[in-house]
Amino acid sequence: MAVLEGARRRTLAVGRRALGLDVPASDHTVAVLHRDETAVPELDAREMSQFNRIRLMGATGSVLMVISALGVGAQPVLQNPVSGMRIFAIFGRAHTASLAVCMVGTTFVVLAWLLLGRFAVGGLGGNPLHRLTRSQMDRTLLLWVLPLAIAPPMFSNDVYSYLAQSEISARGLDPYVVGPSQALGNDNVLTRNVPNIWRETPAPYGPLFLWAGRIIAEITGDNILLGVWMHRLLALGGVALIVWALPRLSVRCGVAPVSALWLGAANPLVLFHLVGGVHNDALMLGLMLAGLELCLRAIDDAPVFDGRAYALLITGAVVITLSASIKVTSMIVMGFVWVALARRWNGGLRTLVTSAAMLGGIALGVTALISSLSDLGFGWIHTLSVANAVRSWMSLPTAIGIITGFGGVLLGLGDHTTALLSITRPIAAAVAAYVTVRMLVAAGTGRLHPVGALGVSLGAIVLLFPVVQPWYLLWAIVPLAAWATRPIFRGPAVAFSAVVSVLQMPRGGDFEVFQIVGSAIATAIVAVLFIVLTRNVLPWRAQQAGVSAPSQEPTAYRVTS
Repeated sequence: MAVLEGARRRTLAVGRRALGLDVPASDHTVAVLHRDETAVPELDAREMSQFNRIRLMGATGSVLMVISALGVGAQPVLQNPVSGMRIFAIFGRAHTASLAVCMVGTTFVVLAWLLLGRFAVGGLGGNPLHRLTRSQMDRTLLLWVLPLAIAPPMFSNDVYSYLAQSEISARGLDPYVVGPSQALGNDNVLTRNVPNIWRETPAPYGPLFLWAGRIIAEITGDNILLGVWMHRLLALGGVALIVWALPRLSVRCGVAPVSALWLGAANPLVLFHLVGGVHNDALMLGLMLAGLELCLRAIDDAPVFDGRAYALLITGAVVITLSASIKVTSMIVMGFVWVALARRWNGGLRTLVTSAAMLGGIALGVTALISSLSDLGFGWIHTLSVANAVRSWMSLPTAIGIITGFGGVLLGLGDHTTALLSITRPIAAAVAAYVTVRMLVAAGTGRLHPVGALGVSLGAIVLLFPVVQPWYLLWAIVPLAAWATRPIFRGPAVAFSAVVSVLQMPRGGDFEVFQIVGSAIATAIVAVLFIVLTRNVLPWRAQQAGVSAPSQEPTAYRVTS
C-alpha cells in the first residue's frame, strides 16, 4: 500500500512539474527572455543627422520597390493598369533589371531598419546611449509605409484570392463549399488572377473577413484595381491598430515603446508582407493586440472591478473574437485573458470556471452573431486545413517529413513523404499544445506576464504549424516585441526578419536562375559600395552602450515584468 501511495505521489509530482505548477521562478527558463528597459535621453545633434539619413535611406528603398513593382510585382493577369503604357510598361519587359531594382530597394529598407535599431534598442542586449522619440519613430514608419501603400501588390497573389472569394459570397454562394473555378468559372476576370493552386479550394478565412470582402465586392464589382486598394485599406487599418496597441502593451511589460515599435511595427516583414502583400494577417494582429490591451486595462489598471472595468473587459473580448473571425488562430489570446482575469479574481477553481464561462460565452455569442448576420454560417470550421496542401520549408514538422522522405528515396525505400507528414504534423501539434498549456499556467501563476506568455505560445504554434509563410512569423514577433528584450530573442528575431525579407521574391519566385543570380550580384555590389561611401556618416559601427545601473531610479518603462 505504501509503495502504491509513493508511486501516486511521484506521478502527481511529475505531472505538476510537467505542467509548470511546481516550477520555481528561477528555473522558469522562458523568463530569461525579458529584462526591463530604462529611459534614456533623446538623440543628440550628431545622431539626429545620422537618423535623418537613415530615414531617407529607408524611404528611398521603398520608392525603388514601388518602381520595380510595376514590372515584377504581383500584377493582375487582366486589368493591369500599366499594360500598354509606353513608359511604365518597360518595367514589365525588363524583368531582370526590375528584379535588381527591387532587390536593391529591399536591401536598402532592411539596412535602414537595422541602422534605426541603433537608436531604438542599441545593441540587441541593452539600452542605447540615446533613443529616438515616439514621434520620430511614428513619422519614420509613416514615411516608409506610404510608398508601399500605393504600390502594386508584392510578394504574394493572395489578395486576388480574397477578391474572388468575396465575389462568391456577394453572389449568394457559399465560399466555404466552392472555389473560384466552380463558382465564377475559369474565364471570369477574378478567377484568372487567382493562383492555380487555389482556384479549386474553398475559403479558409473567418466569416468577418469574407463579410467585409463581400461589401468590397458589391462596391467594386469586377474592378480589380479598386478592389485591391480597398483590401489594402483594411491591411493599413490593421497596421494602425498594431501601432496603437503595441507601445501600450510594452509599457505594461517594462519595455520602451520605441523598442517595441521598431521590432514589431517597422519590421520589414510588416512593411513588405502586411502592407505590400496586402495580407489579412494585418487586421487579425491589429484587432488581437487592441483587444488584449483593452482587457488588460480592465484586469490590471482598475483599482476596483466596477462597471467600467467590465465594459473594458467585454469590449476587449469582443475585439479579440472579431480578430478570430478573420483567422481563428488569434482566439488563443482569450486563454491568456482568462488566466489573467482568474488571477485578478484571486484564483481558485471557482473563479477559473466563472471567468471561462463569461469569456467563452462572449466568444461564442459574437462568433454566432457574425456567422448569422453575414449568412456565412460555420462552414469555415471545415476549411481550416485548406492551406495544409502547401509544403512549407519554414515549418519544422513539414521540413522534417520532407527531408526524411527524401532520405528514404535516396536509400531506395520509396517516397513515403505523405505518410511521414501524417506522423510529424500531429506530433508537432501536440508539442505546440503542451507549450501553450505551460504558458497558460505560467501566466495564471504570475511567473510570466500574459503578453510574454502569449508570444511564446504563438511562437511555438507558428514554428510547429503545418504551413509557415514568412508573414506568419509576425504572429509571434509582434507580441514578443512588447516583452522579450534579451539577445536570445532579439538576435534570432532580427536575423530571421532581415534574411527572410531579402530572400523572398517579389511575386513568388517565378524567375529564371540567371535572373536571380545576376540581380543578387548587382545588389551585393551596390550595397557594398553604399556602405563604403557612407561608412563615416551612418552608424555602421556599434554605438556606445547606454547606462543601465541597478542603482538608477525606476523609469517610466518599469511597470511590471
